[in-house]
Amino acid sequence: MLLKYKVLSSLQMPVTVGPYGQTQPSCFDRVKMGFMMGFAVGMAAGAMFGTFSCLRIGMRGRELMGGVGKTMMQSGGTFGTFMAIGMGIRC
Repeated sequence: MLLKYKVLSSLQMPVTVGPYGQTQPSCFDRVKMGFMMGFAVGMAAGAMFGTFSCLRIGMRGRELMGGVGKTMMQSGGTFGTFMAIGMGIRC
């Protein structure tokens, strides 16, 4: 009986616990974090590319801000989606 218990207990995977009792983030938390990181990077890239492209075609003032904002949101959403998918695959 004791031998059977030792064999079964040695086959179970240990739960990873940090030094202060915290556990690993869940898969959903990882996907959320991937989306937020991708969104931030995409917004930064969208600000640079959007500003350049809008200034190149001659936008000024309110029209420029709207064009840059639209480009930032589009690139942030696109890159965030792909980062979230990548983090979901890693789970």
